[in-house]
Amino acid sequence: MQISTRATSIPSPGEFELLGQTAQRAIAYLRGIDARSVAPAAAAVRALDQLAGPLPAAATDPGTVIELLDSVASPATVANAGGRYFGFVNGGSLPAALAAAWLVNTWDQNGGLRVMSPASATLEEIALAWVKNLLGLPADCGAGLVTGATMANLAGLAAARHQLLTRAGWDVENDGLFGAPPLQVVVGEEVHASIIKALGLLGLGRTRVSRVPVDSEGRMRADRLPGLNDHSILCLQAGNVASGAFDPAAELIPVAQAARAWVHVDGAFGLWAAASARHRHLLRGFEQADSWATDAHKWPNVGYDCGIALVRNAAALQSVMAISAPYVMPGKLREPHHYTPEMSRRARGVELWAALRSLGREGVEALVDRTCAHARQMADALRAAGFEILNDVVINQVLVSFGSPEKTRSVIERLQQEGTCWCGGTEWQGRTAMRISISSWATTEEDIDLSLAAMVRIARAPP
Repeated sequence: MQISTRATSIPSPGEFELLGQTAQRAIAYLRGIDARSVAPAAAAVRALDQLAGPLPAAATDPGTVIELLDSVASPATVANAGGRYFGFVNGGSLPAALAAAWLVNTWDQNGGLRVMSPASATLEEIALAWVKNLLGLPADCGAGLVTGATMANLAGLAAARHQLLTRAGWDVENDGLFGAPPLQVVVGEEVHASIIKALGLLGLGRTRVSRVPVDSEGRMRADRLPGLNDHSILCLQAGNVASGAFDPAAELIPVAQAARAWVHVDGAFGLWAAASARHRHLLRGFEQADSWATDAHKWPNVGYDCGIALVRNAAALQSVMAISAPYVMPGKLREPHHYTPEMSRRARGVELWAALRSLGREGVEALVDRTCAHARQMADALRAAGFEILNDVVINQVLVSFGSPEKTRSVIERLQQEGTCWCGGTEWQGRTAMRISISSWATTEEDIDLSLAAMVRIARAPP
């Protein structure tokens, strides 16, 4: 076979030099991340205006483009890759995952169809098998990689809609929802917004839900569960986004199963507690659900973006997501695009494989345990300093009040401006709180000590 050596198909030496220079810029960014403010300075954000304006008529040298991005955009980023970002449940990007992402971009693979990328399809399949094993879920359940928990929730709920309506004799994929038998969706009062968004996208309605009261930790109260039937979808939470609490699945799922209802689990980060011997008791009963949604860009620190949809009945997920076209000739092996909403997509399974392979089972467990220990350390130190912890710190989430709502909001604002670390605010069961989410592999004891010192100093300073 003759290989073409046309100049247009091989990067010029200048292009190779550009890649090397860009790698050095990326390394310099990471080396300096702990020395900078976690939030970008206001001046750096204002400087982004330099990147606007009309599209130039003429081409711009690629080196100039990258230099402009690095000099203007890099200072305006949030230091999520460092160890002191606690604002949302954002993991960092493990070194192996980051390096794999560089290769993924170099390969430029379409991860939707096996024939377009045998490497991507194979690595995705391997990584998903590892995920099922780590999470204690059935090895034969259907699974797909999506952008995040919002789309993973949508996939799981779409499979639920398919299964329940098929049972009722309705073909929702072909006939739509007009005239379809109604479905009952049951959620807790602390349901995450991604579930509500997914319900809206699926035509099940954002407000046509039955909300179950919760306890002081945000857990659904089993004694207030409404009547369920074979047209019901029960949405449980594994890891409340504020408190970290887990719904009592061991009590709720048997009730749902007796009614032939579908149980879906939003476990964006909490499902990964199953990888830890110390914390997996929190997930007792969740393995009996029908579908699960989680993120790999949270606790496993794969890097953005990587969500995972898992469905016990693989055929239900495939029936919703499968696509056919005259030019698509699927083989006998698993085709990635039959399990996700997207057809063309990034080969994110490569980064998931790299992250999990680099950590191993022991590494995933250590990451979960270490970040949970950091959260307990934060809570204990803040409580000892005289501030009120509003939740039972069961995993990596801490809610703290510094007094009045005004005082707490002021501390949050000043802490963000001061820059040592970044935490966000929330309203928790009528209380204003600062939320601390510790998810990054990069967080060290020094990061915790520096952050605690900044929090206490700012909270004790005069207004």
